[in-house]
Amino acid sequence: MALRRCWRLTGVLSRLPVIHGSSSPVGRVAVSCFVDTYRGCKKTEFQLRKFSAEGRNTDVSYAQLKQLLADGKTVVVDVREPWELREYGFIPGSVNVPLGQVNTALQLAPEEFKDKYDGEMPRQTDNIVFVCLAGVRSKTALNTAASLGFTDVQHYPGGWQDWAEQEQLK
Repeated sequence: MALRRCWRLTGVLSRLPVIHGSSSPVGRVAVSCFVDTYRGCKKTEFQLRKFSAEGRNTDVSYAQLKQLLADGKTVVVDVREPWELREYGFIPGSVNVPLGQVNTALQLAPEEFKDKYDGEMPRQTDNIVFVCLAGVRSKTALNTAASLGFTDVQHYPGGWQDWAEQEQLK
């Protein structure tokens, strides 16, 4: 019975717009329903989350990224394939997690993440900046992280191409 109620409510809530400080709909929502039958008590819990980073400026400029790296208060995740890093280069201090692995990687235990990607696992509240070659894949990674509950996610739309140009790398 409780599961039936969850299913019906999930269908209704998932179609509702999320209001973020104004009257305009922003993003999408995910609805999770849990039924706890521990000790014979039935308790139904609903979880409603926004999972799009739309509605706030998620773009980081070259100057902002340089400052974030200098402050050491951000995790830079490069979502290109390893061969791209070898061929073109990478932003110093970044962690390479190919785009196809972002969803799984951000759900690993911190020790597993460190072993597999040779970098610190970002926490849900850490500032994370995603980068790629030209800003397309990093936007996808940003939305994936937001859907997993990461709250301070951004991307560098210029990507490696802009970084190399700004740094005058060849």
